[in-house]
Amino acid sequence: MSKIGAHVSAAGGLYNAPLNAVAEQLETFQMFSRPPQSFKCPPLEDAAVAAFKKAVHDNGFTSYYIHAPYLISLASAKPSLRHGSITMLREELDRGSRLGVRGVMFHTGSAASQPSRAEGIKVAIASLNKVLTGYKGSCLLLLENTAGGGSTLGCGFEELAQLYKGIKTNKAKVGFCLDTAHAFGSGYDLRTKAAVNKTIQAFDQHLGLKQLQVIQVNDSKVDLNSKKDRHEHVGHGKIGSEGIGQVLRHPKLKHLDFILETPFEGRADDVALLKRLRTA
Repeated sequence: MSKIGAHVSAAGGLYNAPLNAVAEQLETFQMFSRPPQSFKCPPLEDAAVAAFKKAVHDNGFTSYYIHAPYLISLASAKPSLRHGSITMLREELDRGSRLGVRGVMFHTGSAASQPSRAEGIKVAIASLNKVLTGYKGSCLLLLENTAGGGSTLGCGFEELAQLYKGIKTNKAKVGFCLDTAHAFGSGYDLRTKAAVNKTIQAFDQHLGLKQLQVIQVNDSKVDLNSKKDRHEHVGHGKIGSEGIGQVLRHPKLKHLDFILETPFEGRADDVALLKRLRTA
């Protein structure tokens, strides 16, 4: 059966992330492993790793994730930003491996500074291969789909496939994270059983469901194909609880972890609803 989780705070020490997850009655969780507003990050001390591992073990968590900071822009024409992004993403993989994290999900970034989207994809692919060169850790690198606003890359399954196919280094360490609100914003309908089946078939066709590692389960404040990223509490958005339930119960998805990224206030209702929907 799928596990229900959410993005939780690790403020005050990484060991607080699993403790906060327990307080929310979660079965898995996602966190930032570092301050998300800066490329600079203090080293991960052995004591912090030990405290985190003890907290996850003592509370029975067997899978958990890191979300990389949103600063990452692997296609940037600005060398300092691109190389900073490569370094940050590799650091997150190394930190995740030390912490026993299952995967690091991330947004590829924008191609706005490049002369064309095709050039942006080319640069992003080169950056991804640099991130993975020499990597020997256990943590997976998870490409996340985006809603497609502006020049952001990875909004469609076809474009994610381009990025994935371009990876030649350590490809076995790469998978996917599917965000339901982003998928809906980029034009993939999830409101009915038939729509969910069609979207999952498209994902399998272009990316392969065996590469899908985790789902970020969010309702959407905005309409289908809006190209906007606006998360909403489950059942209060344009996807609706019927559609979210169909995703949860889909026979090819129900073994996966489902992570909420909705606002903390009101999220207890989201967690309770998801637990009901998965067995409805």
